[in-house]
Amino acid sequence: MIVVGVAMFLYKDKKTTTERQIGIGELLLLLSLTMDGTTTSIQDRINKSYKRSTLSMMFYMNFFSTIYLMIGLVVTGELFEFIGFVQRHPHVLFDLCFVAASSCGGQYFIFKTISEFSPLTCSVITTTRKLFTIIISVVFMNHPLSDRQKYATVIVFSGLIMDAVDSKMSKRRQHAN
Repeated sequence: MIVVGVAMFLYKDKKTTTERQIGIGELLLLLSLTMDGTTTSIQDRINKSYKRSTLSMMFYMNFFSTIYLMIGLVVTGELFEFIGFVQRHPHVLFDLCFVAASSCGGQYFIFKTISEFSPLTCSVITTTRKLFTIIISVVFMNHPLSDRQKYATVIVFSGLIMDAVDSKMSKRRQHAN
């Protein structure tokens, strides 16, 4: 229900042209969703098989990601471009450190949620966060919502409420047994 609501909220009405083109943005979004689903499934499997702590899981995922990234940066020559850019604009180091620290904090809570609860719970949390971000943007920036987006918002929050109620009822049934 939550996914359907978010999809309805983000759906754009068809353009007047009859020609259908898949843009690079849509392909990147599809790739991002695929990788997100794959990554959380792999992390869940690793967590269940090896019982790693949150920080240990973060370390190894980032360690191997860094190796792959460095290989790509060296092969494409982007590493040297980046070093040159930072040398020309040293003030960006503070921004880079701030983004890295913020990313680390966010990543910690994502890994903690996956290891303490489940990838599905993490997905619900991140989807909810995205919807709240959009709603706050609408309220503070005065962006109008279409009727479809209003219905989609109701669907998402209905799904979240139903999920919360179902979780409480499941816990009560477990305690009763």
